[in-house]
Amino acid sequence: MAMPQDLTTLEQVRTECRALIRKRGRISAVAAWVPIPGIDMVTDVAVFASVLEEVSARFGVSKRDLNVLDPATKRYVLLAAGRVGSDLIGRVVTRQLGRLVLDKLGARMLGRTALRFVPFAGQAVSAALSYRVVVHLGEDHIDDCYRVVHDVITRRVAQAKRETEET
Repeated sequence: MAMPQDLTTLEQVRTECRALIRKRGRISAVAAWVPIPGIDMVTDVAVFASVLEEVSARFGVSKRDLNVLDPATKRYVLLAAGRVGSDLIGRVVTRQLGRLVLDKLGARMLGRTALRFVPFAGQAVSAALSYRVVVHLGEDHIDDCYRVVHDVITRRVAQAKRETEET
């Protein structure tokens, strides 16, 4: 997908992505109800990886999208990603990225796994935590993508304005 070209479209993409992560968070929560140890963590990582790829693509900052940008814009996007502190923009989901996600999930996942052994209540808490973790990480990624693309759009508008004033 192409990077949004105006702030209205950017807002629409952010709204759509937030709905997407809530939907995927529910999938993760349902998997937490399954009484097989570890399935919830595997599902969380898989769900988050797919959310990461789809959100990045919708904002136009996936690795594939960045490869088709002109070099100056690509460099600016990567610099903006560094400024917002995103380790995920422009990355392909790899085993290393899976480890990064697991690091971010860390203690929450271990505590949730222990809770699963308490009948029903433990599964309910585990499902709620699973949903919250996926949604929280997804919202963080959406916010990072939004700030980067907002920077790019603002920069383009300012540059166009300067060029107009010069002529």
